[in-house]
Amino acid sequence: MANLEILVSELPTLIQNLKLTIGDSNQIMEQIILINNAQERLRNIKKVIAQELKFDRINNSAIATLPRLSVATLFIPNLGLVDPAIAEKFGNSETKISLTDLQSKIDVWIEWGYFLQAIATDILSDIQLVNQLNSDIINLSIPKEFKIFNNIFKLDLGWGKANILRHQIEKISDCQKQLLQLQQKLNYIFDTIKNSRSLLNILLGVSAFYGKSGFALEWLDDDHELIISSEGKFQELTDILNDCDSFQEQIAALIIQGDTLSLQAEQALKKIEQESSKEAIISQKIGILSKFLTPTILRSALIITSSLLILTFGSLKIREQSLSLTQEGSAITNFKSAQKLGMEAASLVQKPPHPLKVWQQAQNKWHQAIILLDSIPHKTSVYDQAKNKLAYYQINYKSISQRVLIEKKALANLESAQKLAMEANLFVRNSPHSQLSRQQAQDKWQQAINLLQAIPESTFVSVQAKEMLPIYKTNYAAISQIYQY
Repeated sequence: MANLEILVSELPTLIQNLKLTIGDSNQIMEQIILINNAQERLRNIKKVIAQELKFDRINNSAIATLPRLSVATLFIPNLGLVDPAIAEKFGNSETKISLTDLQSKIDVWIEWGYFLQAIATDILSDIQLVNQLNSDIINLSIPKEFKIFNNIFKLDLGWGKANILRHQIEKISDCQKQLLQLQQKLNYIFDTIKNSRSLLNILLGVSAFYGKSGFALEWLDDDHELIISSEGKFQELTDILNDCDSFQEQIAALIIQGDTLSLQAEQALKKIEQESSKEAIISQKIGILSKFLTPTILRSALIITSSLLILTFGSLKIREQSLSLTQEGSAITNFKSAQKLGMEAASLVQKPPHPLKVWQQAQNKWHQAIILLDSIPHKTSVYDQAKNKLAYYQINYKSISQRVLIEKKALANLESAQKLAMEANLFVRNSPHSQLSRQQAQDKWQQAINLLQAIPESTFVSVQAKEMLPIYKTNYAAISQIYQY
């Protein structure tokens, strides 16, 4: 038994080696060796347990037990607390474990090792996959990349300094373009993880998410969903999909914030340029006036001649110039109106959640702004600016439209749940002793509970749904208990 206790004390280290870190192909090869060695030592422990059981079968009804040299107890002093996500992998530290149960657990660990080896072999045999993984570890992880962008928009505009403002406007524009690229990357990650049937393809999506932070396959949960770790954080695939959704919303908010900052910077820059222009005009007038005080006959003749030429040729183009000025003025007005609508829409949706009506108002303002920007003619001075704004506004409109759909669905769920609750009460009130009525009421309560549970936490009505849910569950439990009798 002493020899067995020594071997069991090695379990924390062995089990810790039963994971596969995805990244550099050379490291994967090294891990296959570590996993294989861990499996071999686990098999050795299993043999010793079998011998121990053989020698200890004096009473068939008594199962030899090993005082729990628990994985968690041995694991904590060296490696810290075990994350709840993989607690099942290491076992329960609070009870004793029979040698028979320990044998079964060792079989599970060995089987997990075979699973990891199979994945590692499949990865190494796919050159294209290996190249993609090697490419991903060059890039920052999505969370870290997003954190950088989030910090960039926390800038103080260079009020009163034209060069700084121009640089900041350019910087904000570049960041917004990069955010669009990050948004496309998130779409790829989400679609790859959610829709791929091949585990190797799913790992490509996970690899793109974690980048150079790397990740490891740790264990399977009770629902056989893969548990993944990266930099000490444990997640299921579903958690990564939820993170992708969250980052998409935050990116849309950052793009809106960038629009607001750009507009503020452009207005400040315009004010500086107007003041500089006024100073230049005043200086020019002073120069003209000083020359006018010493006129010559030749200068007078030139002025008269120039005036005649201007009148002659200018009259031929007056209609064209008038039309151009009207078009230019209209374009500038539309551009400013679109920016104003964009700022109003962005202001409306700050600090969610909001009622459906607020999201719809913001959606309408983005739509109006898009129409205005799309109407700006090609040859006007604000066309390029309008074209850039249009791309961002369309993304914002799409994001807000998705939010409107979510809020509509949540509100519909809430109203349907309330209606079902009323119907359930009516069934019981009208026919309190009818078994059929109680069954129908029970079904109505269950449907109402399902609808409330389906309401996302990010929606405005989620607070109301949470308040209603325990009441509905209590009513369901009460009617279920009556129905049993």
